[in-house]
Amino acid sequence: MPIRENGTSLAELPIPQALTNAAATFVDSLKISSTSETVRRGRQMVIKHRNIYGEQLADLANLYFRISGIPIRFWSKTEDWKRWEVECFKMLNGDRFRVFASGAKTVCFDKLPGESLWEHINRGTLTRQMLQAAGREFDRTHQFWSDEFAGPWSHGDATMSNVIYNEKTGRARLIDFELGHEKSLPAKSRHADDLLVFLLDILAIVPSRQWLPFALYFLNAYGNQRVIAALEDQLALPNGMAWIWWGVRTSFANQAKVKRRLAKLRDIIANLGRYRTIAAKRVRKRRRASITCQEMSPGMPSASSRTLAISDRAKAASPGMPRRLPTKR
Repeated sequence: MPIRENGTSLAELPIPQALTNAAATFVDSLKISSTSETVRRGRQMVIKHRNIYGEQLADLANLYFRISGIPIRFWSKTEDWKRWEVECFKMLNGDRFRVFASGAKTVCFDKLPGESLWEHINRGTLTRQMLQAAGREFDRTHQFWSDEFAGPWSHGDATMSNVIYNEKTGRARLIDFELGHEKSLPAKSRHADDLLVFLLDILAIVPSRQWLPFALYFLNAYGNQRVIAALEDQLALPNGMAWIWWGVRTSFANQAKVKRRLAKLRDIIANLGRYRTIAAKRVRKRRRASITCQEMSPGMPSASSRTLAISDRAKAASPGMPRRLPTKR
């Protein structure tokens, strides 16, 4: 990445508002699919339709991802996208909601009750309960098996806009499966990338006093320490052309602010990892069995211990005062 004389990379410089608006408009114009809502047989449905130039735009985006070293890809072929969209929605949400392909370029699915966390974060109504629900859902979905990956499933575009939270049930669910990770990427790295993409919305938008607690609510609810440890290596600004996509992911937030928050979160994750390693060693040491122990009923003192306790109380200077002072430790 080009570096200025003062040591600041171009990606860390403030982005003028006009350029930010232009970039956001350009990205919005490149939408590969469009969505609309309708009611069919009393059910509220979302209709997702692949646009006329969707395949060409997907191929163009994938070329950029490859050049930039970004390990995600659009499902460029419409048939492949429809199959993946239906399979993923059915696997994650088919317990209560329906999905089906309709025609050559369309997928229809039940509209999930609730609102996206992206709407909540922009309104300032994001809560601890929502983030914990999201963390639990990420953990649940990461345990599904995927034949496509020949391993655990991952999302590939797990932004807050693709997490729907139902306040009545306290449940979060994932939607929108147009992007996917490279198949060669290990499951742990794919899962860590899902966490990163979600966290970038928090790091970019949430105010100073809230962003770190919010990030930790999500990570603690997710709970998979191996994946969280892998996330530590991804908490850094990208190099080269990848910073353009980084700007899209962070809504073109001030990159110096994002860099500071990434470093803070990386330090906390590293320290938590060291603490857990030390704590685990201590637990194992405390639990090491003694070869001289005798089997006894749990919680039942031996006859000799009861005799000594009665003797101590009888010889004490006053009731409740033992003959010997407690041993210092």
